Amino acid sequence: MTFKLAASPHSHQRRTTQQVMRWVYLALVPGLLTLIYFFGWGVIWQLGLAVVTSWVAEALCMKLRGRPLESAWRDHTALVTAILLGISIPGFAPWWIIVIGTAFSIIIVKHVYGGVGQNIFNPAMAGYVVLLISFPVQMTSWPLPVQLSQIDLSFLDSAVLIFTGYTPSGYDLEQLRMGADGMTMATPLDSLRTALNHEMTIDEALQQPIFGSIAGLGWQWVNAAFLLGGLVLMKVRVINWHIPVGMLLGLAIPAALAWMFSPDQSVSPVMHLFSGATMLGAFFIATDPVTAATSNRGRLYFGLLIGFLVFAIRTWGGYPDAVAFAVLLANMTVPVIDKYTQPIAYGHGEKS
Repeated sequence: MTFKLAASPHSHQRRTTQQVMRWVYLALVPGLLTLIYFFGWGVIWQLGLAVVTSWVAEALCMKLRGRPLESAWRDHTALVTAILLGISIPGFAPWWIIVIGTAFSIIIVKHVYGGVGQNIFNPAMAGYVVLLISFPVQMTSWPLPVQLSQIDLSFLDSAVLIFTGYTPSGYDLEQLRMGADGMTMATPLDSLRTALNHEMTIDEALQQPIFGSIAGLGWQWVNAAFLLGGLVLMKVRVINWHIPVGMLLGLAIPAALAWMFSPDQSVSPVMHLFSGATMLGAFFIATDPVTAATSNRGRLYFGLLIGFLVFAIRTWGGYPDAVAFAVLLANMTVPVIDKYTQPIAYGHGEKS
């Protein structure tokens, strides 16, 4: 009897990229539905614009690179990038905001670096940061939760506002930002930062109606929904626990210490965890396999770094929510993390 010894690895991941991406956007559904419930139909329009733009940009890049067009959509990576960016944009942002951001994510961040598997930065977060820096007013004017808004825009009314800049009643986006009809305002984290800058205590700031019982009204349930979707991804082993747990611990531990020593000027760790894009970042953004660390130990360090950066930027930085910046900064450190956390191959000594 003869035996044939195949070269390693002897264990294979059976899922294709397309299957993994399908699990990701299916797990995003609870968070997406919660966003629509609390912030209106504009979320769907932004998502649709992002998806169409990503398909067009992907096809254009594949054509210019001499690659078959059908492969532009087969792996679903462009679709996931579009969804992540689309749900990160304020629902009433002008249509050209999401078009610019998505095109930048696909053309520059993804294809200029070589396409699938070659990009060093998370495409969706790079596009988000470009938009936030370039158009800060539009990117920080989120719709009020439906419980606080004085008017309710229908599906078609939301489209009119996004594409023309005016509501059916005649208000433009600038008037809405100034408080007309009470339709838009800053996010809870931004409102909290403004209150602290005006020398209010945390307890005084939390009296504003935008804050709920746990975190920001609406935002706490959005984060809970993304947490649910993230747990599904862990259950089916699309992602492992190291990055999400590392990021949440990296955020919660310094937040708890700050809250313990300075409760009047520090946000509770629970509010940090259930505000902004925390859960979306922990389970769907930081876990991008291309731009994250590769070993389990490295992934844990990578997640811890992101969590601490989120806390530091929220506390001392110039932006209220910091997930996108934290992820991009951590992406830069991946080569160093990988260098010092790769496991030693059997039969080899530790490198000097």
